Amino acid sequence: MHRILILDFGSQFTQLIARRVRELGVYCEILPANAPMAEIRAQKAQGIVLSGGPHSVFDPGSPQADKALLDLGVPILGICYGMQWLGHAFQGKVEPASSREYGFMPVQVVKKDSALFAGIGGGIRTWMSHGDEVRILPTGFVESARSESGSLAAMEDPARKVYALQFHPEVTHTERGTELFRNFLKICHAKA
Repeated sequence: MHRILILDFGSQFTQLIARRVRELGVYCEILPANAPMAEIRAQKAQGIVLSGGPHSVFDPGSPQADKALLDLGVPILGICYGMQWLGHAFQGKVEPASSREYGFMPVQVVKKDSALFAGIGGGIRTWMSHGDEVRILPTGFVESARSESGSLAAMEDPARKVYALQFHPEVTHTERGTELFRNFLKICHAKA
C-alpha cells in the first residue's frame, strides 16, 4: 500500500494535511518531526510532508528532524516551518521577516514548468502565517513563487524532488490547495 508520511513540527493544521492527503485516496501516517530514522524508514513512504509549526528554526529547543531524511530519495514537501527548516538544513539563509505575514496573501507562480504548480497558472490567493522566511535559496533550489509583499513563497529542487511552500495549502483559505497536494502525490507516484 502506498503511503505518505507527515512529520509534525507542531502545527495546528497537521491533522488537516492528513485529511487532504486521505481525501485524495492516499493513506498517510503522522509522526513527530524528531522521530528516529529507523521509524521513518520503516514507513516505506512514497513521500514526506513536513508540517508547519509555531516556532522559529532559531528558537532553543525548536523541533528538528534528522537531516538524514533528506537522503532517503523520496519527494519531500515542506509547509511553512517545514520550508524554513529545509532552507536551514540545506544551508540557505533563513531570517526573521521584516513584517510578519498573517492572513490572505496573493502569490504569483514564477516557475512555469514547476511540477508542484502544474495546471495552477499564474497566481493564487493563499493563507500565510509566519515570522521567519527563507532569504537566500539553498544550493540547487530555485524560486517557484513569490508573495505580493515580495517574500519568497515557494522554492524547489526538482532534481532531488524537494518542494517547499511558505503558505498553507491544507486550509480552505488557500485557493487550489487540493491541486497542490494532488500534484505532490503525482510527483511521489503515490497511488490511491
